[in-house]
Amino acid sequence: MLSRLFKRTTDSQPAADADGQPAEGADGQPAARSLSFDWRQYVVFIAFVVVLAVFGATLYDSGFLSPNNLLNIVRQSAIIAVMAVAMTFVISAAEIDLSVGSVAGLASVLSALAVSEYGLFAGIAAGVLTGLVVGSINGALVAALRIPSFLVTLGMLGIAVGTARWITDSAPVPILDDAFNNIFGTGQIGPVPSLLIWLGVFLVAGHVILRKSAYGRRVLATGGNESAARFSGVHTRRIKFYVLLASSTVAALAGMLYAGRLQSGRYQWGEGDELSVIAAVILGGTSLFGGFGTVVGSVLGALLVGLINNGLTLMGLEFSQQQIVRGAIIILAVALARKGLR
Repeated sequence: MLSRLFKRTTDSQPAADADGQPAEGADGQPAARSLSFDWRQYVVFIAFVVVLAVFGATLYDSGFLSPNNLLNIVRQSAIIAVMAVAMTFVISAAEIDLSVGSVAGLASVLSALAVSEYGLFAGIAAGVLTGLVVGSINGALVAALRIPSFLVTLGMLGIAVGTARWITDSAPVPILDDAFNNIFGTGQIGPVPSLLIWLGVFLVAGHVILRKSAYGRRVLATGGNESAARFSGVHTRRIKFYVLLASSTVAALAGMLYAGRLQSGRYQWGEGDELSVIAAVILGGTSLFGGFGTVVGSVLGALLVGLINNGLTLMGLEFSQQQIVRGAIIILAVALARKGLR
């Protein structure tokens, strides 16, 4: 019964006749859903190919298509993609998390401080604990007190970045532990960089959990129709708590990835990433209004954002101009996400 809750009543369903029944084909059977093709479901794939082709042609002399540059794009996008996997669950449950970037910065700082004073395992524990604490607070406020997640995580954004600046006096905290740096950023196993391994693990795990597990079905049911899900036995408040807990924990891991890659903890790491993460998730095909999500699409959306940023950098645009383009991407993503209302 649970699986019926989040069957989409959109263009992907068979057309209905005047009585509201599915239209029948010539053989008396319901018309096949494949007869109606909604290109918006594949917009991220189309956009990725178009952007790659345009930048490849215009920036050919700048080495845009060189293997080193393409690998660099993947590396730069990996951390955003990791956070996008967790954000897919949050948005699929019809919630939002605006604090992921600042949580990443706070975790990078606390991990760096712990590594410097107590070693590798203390640094890892500090980063993970940061995510668990912040996620528990966000989840409890949303699930128990029913405060909108937009307001909760917006407030947490300021708290996290302010705390990170306060405890470090806005100064970077260097990490000299090679083991930490290798695990979380600069190392590699054979020819494969560690960042790509982290991305691959989250991609596979996130896809399987969302598509194949009972938990994933409950997340989609909660976002699709919370009242119906609750009447069917889904503990919707618990689902909201867990998706926000996981989002902050993964954001903290992303902060450790920043720290390992850049060999320091700093409150700026992750600054503004919430915009890129949300854009990646929505461009990937997840409905902004809940009820449908795709982890594979979110990761590809993150790579698309990284592709755009890299191309704009090679074109000579300043960071502020790149921010304008990212803002335009989010507006476009929200417009495309309106298909979830149809």
